[in-house]
Amino acid sequence: MTLPAPQLEHVCDLAVTIAPPVEVGHTPAGLRRMIPITGGTVTGPRLNGKVMAGGADFQLILNGGTQAHLDARYVIELDDGSRVFVQNTALRVASLENSQRIMNGQPVDPSAVYFRCQPKLEATTPEWAWLSESQFIGTGRRAPDGVFLSFYRVL
Repeated sequence: MTLPAPQLEHVCDLAVTIAPPVEVGHTPAGLRRMIPITGGTVTGPRLNGKVMAGGADFQLILNGGTQAHLDARYVIELDDGSRVFVQNTALRVASLENSQRIMNGQPVDPSAVYFRCQPKLEATTPEWAWLSESQFIGTGRRAPDGVFLSFYRVL
């Protein structure tokens, strides 16, 4: 028996600012890169605040450069001063040409890139406990000067 499909509730949009990539290099697992997170904004119907500087996105680039496995860890400070730890894993897939453009900091048409994420949020105060007690998914878009994400709570 198939259960009903879950519904999604839009929680927030993030505009994350980044510094130039740190090229770790080729390892037996693939090409490793680290993208420092320098800040950003969080706006939406359920969450508002800022992305704090000091996080990073650790990337593993595979399949000749067309597939990126992302693991970003950072902290959001909400408007009320509460802080939320975010661990956001993602998969980004694009053609070799578009992947190279992304890695070189050039713009790419978002419709030509598959970018989906699974953010895990850890709240630090009781009023935000629902963040730690919910599953989230999201969509992303990489721009030359940052990353744009939309988070949805799975109902």
